[in-house]
Amino acid sequence: MNIYVGNLSREVTEEELRQEFTAFGQVTSVSIIKDRHSGQSRGIGFIEMPSKAEGEAAITGLKGKMLQERTLDVSEARPRSDSRGSGSYGGRRGGGFSGRGRQRRY
Repeated sequence: MNIYVGNLSREVTEEELRQEFTAFGQVTSVSIIKDRHSGQSRGIGFIEMPSKAEGEAAITGLKGKMLQERTLDVSEARPRSDSRGSGSYGGRRGGGFSGRGRQRRY
């Protein structure tokens, strides 16, 4: 089961997060999302637990818990969507042009 954890303090480490979830069962992976440029935590992470029952217990047990003076937002992760949008126009509204100007007709 893939679990979303939000409202993390920037100081929380993957090991600290792993310890919180290990209290509810086996943890396969822990990933804290970091900013590409600064390398700082973006305040969200994902935990993977092989057992759905243990994952649900972790969500129930940790939702609203304080960790480093922040209240955790814990829920089942939704499937990742393509952030660039969808559809035949690459997520752009209207037209099919790339914004570089209209094609000329000669």
